[in-house]
Amino acid sequence: MSLAKRIIPCLDVCNGAVVKGVNFVGLQNAGNPVEIAKRYNDEGADEIVLLDITASYEQRGTMIEIVKNIAREIFIPFSVGGGIRSLEDMSALLNAGCDKISINSAAIKNPQLIDEGAKRFGSQCTVVAIDAKMIAPHLWHIYINGGRVDTGKDMVEWVKEVCDRGAGEILLTSMDTDGTKNGYDKAMIESLASCVNVPIIASGGAGKMEDFANAFIYGADAALAASVFHYGEIEINALKHYLQQKGISVRI
Repeated sequence: MSLAKRIIPCLDVCNGAVVKGVNFVGLQNAGNPVEIAKRYNDEGADEIVLLDITASYEQRGTMIEIVKNIAREIFIPFSVGGGIRSLEDMSALLNAGCDKISINSAAIKNPQLIDEGAKRFGSQCTVVAIDAKMIAPHLWHIYINGGRVDTGKDMVEWVKEVCDRGAGEILLTSMDTDGTKNGYDKAMIESLASCVNVPIIASGGAGKMEDFANAFIYGADAALAASVFHYGEIEINALKHYLQQKGISVRI
């Protein structure tokens, strides 16, 4: 039997609050990441991704406390990304209770961090997040700093390298489809699924249930989304039943 495909909501956290407004009925604090994570846990999410978009380093302590509180409340794996630059950053968050660490810009600037993280904490804890944009047919470049800087690195070659260095999972965001709600990036997902053997989390473009089914058909192992879940446009349990009817293995 094939491994179950995973559905992963993503929460952007800034200064301790979730941004991109979450419209859950009955939440005491619409921006409270602990309450929102618990709600997704109860609704059947397989994992949760927390992305710390706080600009200032001084707010790091806030994220540690959030991670501790979420770890007490939920029973599904969750990962944390954003601003992680060192083994010490990784260790502090894992010790606070998250299951995986996602590194992005830091991996580009210091690829050895992938090797060191995988060696110290295990590949299963080490996720490399990638923001990529097509610059020519079947050629994508890696971007960093919130998509503002083109590194000139070829996406496929970079993903092969991070896998060789010990990354246990790739969080792949297509800058071309992100925010469009027109579906995940078929060409990008297919190009990677055919050449790496670690799980790929597809991100960017979810608008309807069919988009999730297609992401899995393209070769993704998990599908991440934010606004369609936050605004109640798609309910996770209903999505999983839809996928099951399509013959896609999911945990119900």
